[in-house]
Amino acid sequence: MTFPGLPPSLVLGSASPSRAALVEAAGIDVSIDPANIDESAIRKVLSRNGDATPADVAEVLARAKGETVSERNPGMLVIGADQVLALGDRIFEKPETMEEARQTLLALQGKTHQLHSAVALAREGAVHWVHIETAHLSMRSLSPEDIGQYLAEAGDDVLSSVGAYKLESVGVQLFEKIDGDYFTVLGLPLLALLAQLRREGSGTS
Repeated sequence: MTFPGLPPSLVLGSASPSRAALVEAAGIDVSIDPANIDESAIRKVLSRNGDATPADVAEVLARAKGETVSERNPGMLVIGADQVLALGDRIFEKPETMEEARQTLLALQGKTHQLHSAVALAREGAVHWVHIETAHLSMRSLSPEDIGQYLAEAGDDVLSSVGAYKLESVGVQLFEKIDGDYFTVLGLPLLALLAQLRREGSGTS
């Protein structure tokens, strides 16, 4: 049952287990329908254009997911979401191997990177609301030995996260400071989403 005040018939257009867990724990009753868009192709096109910021990339992907899923779910309100990890203008992809995870952590250690999380609401193939939040995460200075020990402890679970870490588990050990909303770090600006869903539910959006 959806929490009172929220619109019924919601769809989450994401394959992320953490996003599904967040919305369900918040009392949002959703069905899951991953968009399955070619995110790498979209990122490459935006990169070639040269003027898209990492936050822009997150917004475009969230919009694309919302539009795609809402087209095949007529009458349903669809939540599209995406997150981009950037170190300055460099955008990171999810590691496919433990060696790629190690290289990611070597690049991030001792520096502050950004997580740009975007969420969009779409209906009938059109986005009518979008919101972006950015968190800044400062990773401790880590030696290659520190990183190797962490990867051995965390295991293959690191391959499911673009930064090769999860703050809700042992990955929090890597950080000395975090500026930003916790839900944004996990990939969904949940408070802003809930506020908009309440407006939609009351008919004041």
